[in-house]
Amino acid sequence: MKKTLFSFCMLALILMVTACGSSSEDQTSEDTQDKDSEATEDTRVIEHEMGETEITGKPEKVVALEFSFVDNLASLGVSPVGIADDDDSERIIEPIREKIGDYTSVGTRKQPSLEVISSLQPDLIIADMKRHKDIYDQLSDIAPTIILPSLAADYEGIISSFETVSKAMGMEEKGEEVLADHKAKMEELRAQVPEDEERTVLPAVVADSGYFAHNMESYTGSLLESIGLKNAIQSGDERYNKINLEQVVEFNPDVMFHMVAGDQTVVDEWESNELYQDISAVKNGEVHEVDRNMWSRFRGLISSEKILEDAINYLYEE
Repeated sequence: MKKTLFSFCMLALILMVTACGSSSEDQTSEDTQDKDSEATEDTRVIEHEMGETEITGKPEKVVALEFSFVDNLASLGVSPVGIADDDDSERIIEPIREKIGDYTSVGTRKQPSLEVISSLQPDLIIADMKRHKDIYDQLSDIAPTIILPSLAADYEGIISSFETVSKAMGMEEKGEEVLADHKAKMEELRAQVPEDEERTVLPAVVADSGYFAHNMESYTGSLLESIGLKNAIQSGDERYNKINLEQVVEFNPDVMFHMVAGDQTVVDEWESNELYQDISAVKNGEVHEVDRNMWSRFRGLISSEKILEDAINYLYEE
């Protein structure tokens, strides 16, 4: 009887230990699965011009080293903590200034301050391929960094960069909604350009140091072409070309959009020249001064819409 009772107790004890072990293993397995699932959801690998960068969670403190990335973030409803604004807050165009609020300047776009950037303790840095590829490693030591085309990008490149920024921010769905609204706006603007529009346009930065024409592959040139406004320069190795008066005469644009830099420019010297006066745009009163910050420095969804609104107002105002 005692032997039977002892055997029964031992069997019960074994079953209890086995059940506890199984429950513990099940719980450990579930915890591991939960953690794996959480990591998959929170961590993503972003492909960019310099390779791949792993980003976890939604970045809360973002530093933007080009104005187009400020435009990208503003379009997503994100306020960057730091901006390379060339030490001049007036370069932030009004429609975007209203959206982003206060920020810390991290210096110039050409040479941002690594010390200031580090002091902001960012969890994401967005930099330009042309300007910042040489300091990519230093930036990456501070925070996860993605390098995208901006300065050398055309309009389609700017759209592609926006999509990458949306993914990096963990806001891909929001980005798709914003981009859909932008494309609808672009269609509305395109519809305002007559199908038989044949005039050529030439956007250019004009300064005392020269006349810098933007061809059909530049950001502004490709943007205008996207709604049917043909650029006067349809060839060339460089998107931004310093050209002389004789070359402007040769291209003979029907409309010129001048992004004026400084109080005195080369155009002031040309105005007394008969060659300049014989250019189609000059003869027909189609030379328009536009905001250089908007038309040249900012390259993004918000600024693109504003540029085209300006262009259409100048071309088709009643």
